[in-house]
Amino acid sequence: MDAPIPTPLAGRTAVVTGASSGIGAAVARSLHDAGADVALLARREATIGALADELTAAGPARALAIPGDVTERESVLAAAARVEAELGGADVLVNGAGEAFFGPFASERAAETRQLIEVNLIGAMTATECFLDQLRDGGGDIVNLSSIGGRQARKGASVYNASKWGLNGFSEAMRQELLPDVRVLVVEPGAVDTPIVDRSSHEESKEAFRSLYGKDEMLRPEDVAEVILFALLRPPHVAINEVLLRPATQLA
Repeated sequence: MDAPIPTPLAGRTAVVTGASSGIGAAVARSLHDAGADVALLARREATIGALADELTAAGPARALAIPGDVTERESVLAAAARVEAELGGADVLVNGAGEAFFGPFASERAAETRQLIEVNLIGAMTATECFLDQLRDGGGDIVNLSSIGGRQARKGASVYNASKWGLNGFSEAMRQELLPDVRVLVVEPGAVDTPIVDRSSHEESKEAFRSLYGKDEMLRPEDVAEVILFALLRPPHVAINEVLLRPATQLA
């Protein structure tokens, strides 16, 4: 008889924003595989619905797709109410929703600028606010998905850098504010093979990014998910607060 699959997160509920693709989807799969019920929060209803069906079929933990937009507070409040009513409340919040627009700072990209800040920084703050009472109830974890761009600034990434530096500062301040009831982890990946950069409108910057690394050189979303799972599985008296991970070939 096959040995049972370990489910160390059984009995816990994780909310993952940005769960429709990339790192968010990989994190949702990883936490569900570890036994957590997962709430998938993203704008693409069909995509998260399909992922929820996949995870539910795999069992034994539950998966709930909740269409929502982290830039709209009422949408996140409604999601929090559903998580409490249908899954018993959140124990883990993974702020994975993000954008990565690159290019020179200019008026013609004003809409992208505002969208990036609203998703990467204000969206994470809004989700944290809306789920905080649930996370405090018995202790919980907040995982903020930042970037190496929150440590190192580069030309053509000024707004992205600003959003991730802001997220790092928010994470550290919240770590101090919430201890010992809620652990806060900020994860800063380097180059990851996800489609996020393709959403930028500045073709020159997209090509410059693609030219730096081959697909086989970049981190996989699953690599980041494994690090997050490792941190969440530490005993309650251990808090991993900041993790920087890069492809082995990435110099800066």
